[in-house]
Amino acid sequence: MNAKIIIATHKKYWMPKDEMYLPLHVGAEGKFDASGKPLDLGYTKDNTGENISEKNSYFCELTGLYWAWKNLDEDYIGLVHYRRYFSMHRRSSFENVLTYEELRPYLGRIRLFVPKKRNYFIETLYSHYEHTHYIEQLDLTRTIIKEKYPQYISAFDIVVNRKSAYMFNMAIMDKRLLNEYCTWLFDILFELENRIDMPDLNAFQSRFYGRISEIIFNVWLEYKIENKSLSKYKIMELNCIHLEKINWYKKGKAFLKAKFCGEKYQGSF
Repeated sequence: MNAKIIIATHKKYWMPKDEMYLPLHVGAEGKFDASGKPLDLGYTKDNTGENISEKNSYFCELTGLYWAWKNLDEDYIGLVHYRRYFSMHRRSSFENVLTYEELRPYLGRIRLFVPKKRNYFIETLYSHYEHTHYIEQLDLTRTIIKEKYPQYISAFDIVVNRKSAYMFNMAIMDKRLLNEYCTWLFDILFELENRIDMPDLNAFQSRFYGRISEIIFNVWLEYKIENKSLSKYKIMELNCIHLEKINWYKKGKAFLKAKFCGEKYQGSF
């Protein structure tokens, strides 16, 4: 069985040589170099084929996921980030990025590969979103799910009251599962886009569709497991390694300001 994992990137960066990986320039639509020509990073662009590249400022790596869904036909399709990869190892290094030879024995046996859960410890997903972003975004998402997919509401309420989840919009899944997930996900997000009326947000906060999708991926997965359409034994957790250091001091300080002073996050860490 074959697999293709897109690497969502907006700039030139180190890329693994393994043929399983496809570097994808996300948000390529409307990007130009200093000479006024379309920006060319030497990678496949997400404004080719069927795409939503123009939404990248708000949908982040999801424009890459949409492109992969619509334009790839491998048995397994996945998404990682240029600084964040799956790994069979714990140590963060270029040498430990997941390879096809490491993944191959599980293809056909495992339907979905996810990064190990992220724990928030002292906050639920709902309270963390409420403190760091704008909770009306998540509340309206719940309303839309209740209207369009009412059978998922119980799973939604369970998930947002948990303190851990699969995050980063990273996954590798078989093509049929990907089609099911993306059909559900983008139907909800496009409806959210049509309905939401947010005040002017900075560039960081404007990317909330990507953050909403991180949460509702867990809703979709919870429902699939609950109704036994996806066995938990067909899901495999992998390590997630970061190729650049996270500024934990800056992140911790921003979290405390968000939780106790009402200051929303203003940038990445």
